[in-house]
Amino acid sequence: MEQVVLNIGFGNTVVADRVVTILTPNSSPMKRLKDEAKDDRRLIDATHGRKTRAIIITDSNHVILSAIQAETLSSRFETLIRNPEQAQEK
Repeated sequence: MEQVVLNIGFGNTVVADRVVTILTPNSSPMKRLKDEAKDDRRLIDATHGRKTRAIIITDSNHVILSAIQAETLSSRFETLIRNPEQAQEK
């Protein structure tokens, strides 16, 4: 079975079925979440040195940082979930 992947920027992808939530990084709780994940070695930084614009939480409790806006990632995710065959052709 082919896995549907979500493009999170700079050629990086995440398996869409593993995504639990996509969050904005602007609040103090999100900063604490990021720091705790870093301390626990569960943080994956996919920003390529750019500003973090979205935080992705996976079902394995990994925290992934992306430089793509959370709204953009959510839109991409919704497209994948609604029509995975069409999204994979792009």
